[in-house]
Amino acid sequence: MNKVVIIGRNVRDIELKQLSSGGSVVEFSVAVKRSFKNANGEYESDFFDCVAFKNTAELISRYVKKGDMIAIVGRLQTRNYTNKEGRKIYVTEIIAEEVEFLQPKNQEAQPTPAEDPKWEEIKEPF
Repeated sequence: MNKVVIIGRNVRDIELKQLSSGGSVVEFSVAVKRSFKNANGEYESDFFDCVAFKNTAELISRYVKKGDMIAIVGRLQTRNYTNKEGRKIYVTEIIAEEVEFLQPKNQEAQPTPAEDPKWEEIKEPF
């Protein structure tokens, strides 16, 4: 079974991109605070790179801003490529299959997905 569930804050602005196949994709990172303090008595965070496709990507690009708290359900995927120096680089990412919009960084009045008449819950099969 390959299943990942994380809750954290989006760390950067999201840019929706179009694939050559016509589909949509977003790449983003989520900071997840650890449940324990370090030796200095401070909480640390782990940063996870995430990718979403199709309708999930479009929803994330529309509703998630830098600093927003989100929940991601997905799977781990590792890919590789050769960099300019000829070294093989491995990248492990969370492929987001479901997203829950939990809390904006600022509590300004903005429409939530459930209030938007164009929104519908999307669970994409992979």
